[in-house]
Amino acid sequence: MVTKEEAARYLCNAAPEHCFWVNNGPILKNVEELADALESISEDAYSYHANKDKNDFSKWIGEIIGDSKLANDLLSSKNKGSAVNKIRARLNSLKKKAS
Repeated sequence: MVTKEEAARYLCNAAPEHCFWVNNGPILKNVEELADALESISEDAYSYHANKDKNDFSKWIGEIIGDSKLANDLLSSKNKGSAVNKIRARLNSLKKKAS
């Protein structure tokens, strides 16, 4: 169970040197920006970052944001839509906990 402090930390912006650079796309500072970006990036851009060999989104969430639950959830996402749904659900949960 995530604490109020952990939830608030997971919702914060990453330090500038730890932002996520989407291939041919935006630079993301937080989980909400990741969800928004995934809704609009191309399937090719998504596949560049999440495929059978790697999942950059999961790695960033786990190592930089620190949310191991969401990182694990993203590893099981089979496509962009599934990833967005998991991120949005986690965001809703974290926002309720942090407030």
